Amino acid sequence: QVQLVESGGGSVQPGGSLRLSCAASRTIFSAYRMAWYRQGPGKQRELVAQMLSGGSTNYADSVKGRFTISRDNAKNTVHLQMNSLKPDDTAVYYCYITWPTMALGFWGQGTQVTVSS
Repeated sequence: QVQLVESGGGSVQPGGSLRLSCAASRTIFSAYRMAWYRQGPGKQRELVAQMLSGGSTNYADSVKGRFTISRDNAKNTVHLQMNSLKPDDTAVYYCYITWPTMALGFWGQGTQVTVSS
């Protein structure tokens, strides 16, 4: 079993920044897919950003140019840097990681991000 612990959420004004972290209890050096999803009020969970094992990244159109996903293998942590935040970014953010040796991926518990003036 793998545990993912998220941190870094909070409340921020429009235009502000936050950095989310997802600490894994297993090495992410061998992880296949690392991703951040979010679920806003009354909305379905959506993919925000992902990074594959080779380093390629993908972003939702709504966050391109504002969010950056990164990894710190030494700390087994995946980050999501969020800049120029908008009220529409308000959501619970979840990290999700898969490993090639495991049939299922793992979810974090979620961290709330609120963007409001």
